[in-house]
Amino acid sequence: MALTSIEICAGAGGQALGLEQAGFDHVSLVELEAAACQTLRINRKHWHITEGDLHHYSAEKWKGVELLAGGVPCPPFSKAGKQLGSEDDRDLFPEAIRLVSECKPQAVMLENVRGLLDSVFDEYRAKIISDLKKLGYIAEWRLLNASDFGVPQLRPRVVFVALKKSAAEYFNWPSALASPPPTVGEALFDLMAANGWRGAGQWRERACDIAPTLVGGSKKHGGPDLGPTRAKKAWASIGVDGMGIASAPPEKDFVGMPRLTVRMTARIQGFPDHWQFSGKKTAAYRQVGNAFPPPVARMVGMQINAALQAASKSRLKRA
Repeated sequence: MALTSIEICAGAGGQALGLEQAGFDHVSLVELEAAACQTLRINRKHWHITEGDLHHYSAEKWKGVELLAGGVPCPPFSKAGKQLGSEDDRDLFPEAIRLVSECKPQAVMLENVRGLLDSVFDEYRAKIISDLKKLGYIAEWRLLNASDFGVPQLRPRVVFVALKKSAAEYFNWPSALASPPPTVGEALFDLMAANGWRGAGQWRERACDIAPTLVGGSKKHGGPDLGPTRAKKAWASIGVDGMGIASAPPEKDFVGMPRLTVRMTARIQGFPDHWQFSGKKTAAYRQVGNAFPPPVARMVGMQINAALQAASKSRLKRA
């Protein structure tokens, strides 16, 4: 049975896609960036997408929805920024809580950067748990690594899950997969060899580790690249030039370290190859780099789904 959900700060749809795979039917998605909204429309014509500021969105018409999910902006908590938290006007956790109070879902799932677990935010996290407790939810923060769920990238992310008391006892966090994720070379070999690059096989052997964490970049930057100096060095160690994004795979006689294409970065992020990204190279890559890996969202979503189904069966038995 499909369960309904609302997706806020939907971006390019990484979390929404994973939750769809976990059995959730999105009745409403909200996203500010026009390029990301177009990506959602291209891939899922039946999704109801609201393009605009979350502050102006109301969830009251969706009362009774099973899940409210999303990836609220990271800059207020990122180590790459000033970590202003609640003092940052981009902090949308209060808006998420407002929406929870409006639509009263059975469960909530929000994701953010690892910096949110820093001690400077202890009181902030406790307040969110307290606010949700007042609304009848039991909540928990958990650090998950995408590489534990088949994604060829470490990508540690903080995931927040809250469930109504009746369902909370049935929820268990997903366990890491028994098999390791593919290396970058294994994951991208066919794409690197697509134009007949003679060095593709040798490159695959060199790219024998998972990827560093992809970063989406900022609008303040002039174009797409794979992150700050330390990240670029990590990419170079597995044979990838992180100074930019390529428009196409290497040609047959290419010599040197190749750059990744947007499609390659999307695969590193866990998107299926059929998922299209709107906009030019810079806009498309930022959508990929800022996304939540669909396989991770799917695994957490499956556990939420199972908990809600178990709680429903328990209610029926007691009725």
